[in-house]
Amino acid sequence: MKGKLISSVAALAVLSACADTATIGKVSTPRAGFAAVADRSQRAQTGTPAWHLSAAEIAAAEAQTKALIEGKTISADTAVRAALLNNRGLQASYAELGLSATDVWEAALGPVPTIGVSVSGLAGDVTRTLEATLLTAVLDAATAKPRTKVAELRFEQAQLAAAGETIALAIETRRAWIEAVAAFEAAGLIAQTQNAANAASELATELGRTGALNRADQAREHAFNAEVAAERADARLEAQLAKERLARLMGVSLGQMTFYVPDALPGLPGGPRSQVDIERLALQNRVDLAAGRLELQAIAADYRLTGQTRAVSDISLMAGIEIEREDGETDRNPVLEVEFEIPLYDTGKLISRRGSLEYLKAANMLAESAVGARAEARAAHKAVTGKHSVARHWRDVVLPLRRTIDEEALLSYNGMITSTFELLEDARDGLEAQLSAAEAKRDYWLAETSVTAAIWGGSASVGGDEEGDDE
Repeated sequence: MKGKLISSVAALAVLSACADTATIGKVSTPRAGFAAVADRSQRAQTGTPAWHLSAAEIAAAEAQTKALIEGKTISADTAVRAALLNNRGLQASYAELGLSATDVWEAALGPVPTIGVSVSGLAGDVTRTLEATLLTAVLDAATAKPRTKVAELRFEQAQLAAAGETIALAIETRRAWIEAVAAFEAAGLIAQTQNAANAASELATELGRTGALNRADQAREHAFNAEVAAERADARLEAQLAKERLARLMGVSLGQMTFYVPDALPGLPGGPRSQVDIERLALQNRVDLAAGRLELQAIAADYRLTGQTRAVSDISLMAGIEIEREDGETDRNPVLEVEFEIPLYDTGKLISRRGSLEYLKAANMLAESAVGARAEARAAHKAVTGKHSVARHWRDVVLPLRRTIDEEALLSYNGMITSTFELLEDARDGLEAQLSAAEAKRDYWLAETSVTAAIWGGSASVGGDEEGDDE
């Protein structure tokens, strides 16, 4: 029995040396995998994130955020930078990345054999106990490499999920900044309307005292003044609430920190991006599609699928011309072939029906995600081009006409052809046009952020959490 005991202990010692040191070296650093997250965020042009692992780093991030925004009028880029530095929810998603790295580390360590001898009664069969322990360790060692491979793929998915959270926060923060600036711009324009309404109301009161204006016309001007006052109060409230939403995304409290946003959004650029470019970039860069491909690899590794048999496209687009007719006009849009390939493995020899179904489920979900990504990209293109056209129409056609009307109305008033009320009414109509133009400009900038979301976004979840064991 002594010889068996020595050989069993020796075998356990051999198993204890099976750790994958190369893999452990990659995942044992404090911020393992974060470089890939930062790289994808920078390629998406959404900013540079930071992962804080100590109270000192958190305090430094808060101080840096305060230096960025305290008492300043911040740009959209500054708001995004502050959010990536200081948003605690984002830091929680990075902790999930760290936990995934720990899973790889534990899998790469291999089995940790232990010797447990329990002596009870007159004589315990120590050799049999050790042999049973050794058998379990041998089975663990035999599956260590595929389990490590699956853990590594899950770790890559966790990196994509963290990158997706980073990009989503940057996009949401930029949208909140746009909404806040647009709200303050609208409040400023309504304040101008209020000034005109106040003047008309005061004039109506004076003319009423002289008997030159009847009570109905006086009431009409007073009612308009009161309505504009309500609209102004509502606009100011909406602006403050929009600023609160922006502050929350940046992880700051307006009660403890003061910052400002510009009074108006930037002007329109020359033109939006092209449709084909958006769709191609979406298929190449979306984190949910990349995570879906990794899910297929993880299932293949988990169920020992070896040998990719073929790859299929989610959809086939024939190169040619797509013709659309609307209101008697014909639009010709070039349609180029854009492929998104899904790898398929041979599942015919699988003993486990669960493995085959899991793989087919993941492949179909990936195909659905790819089709959805295409549709989202095309919708983002249509929205951004449409909103740009509308905003440009307000800027280049409507507002110049309104300025011409205001100039002519002033000339007529100076020539005593029209009354003061007619002049003020034209001025009010002009301010309404400015409000509509500002709203169209806001819609365009929001559509631009949707383009970034369509190219880089998507929900990249880490699979395997809900998978059951084979029975």
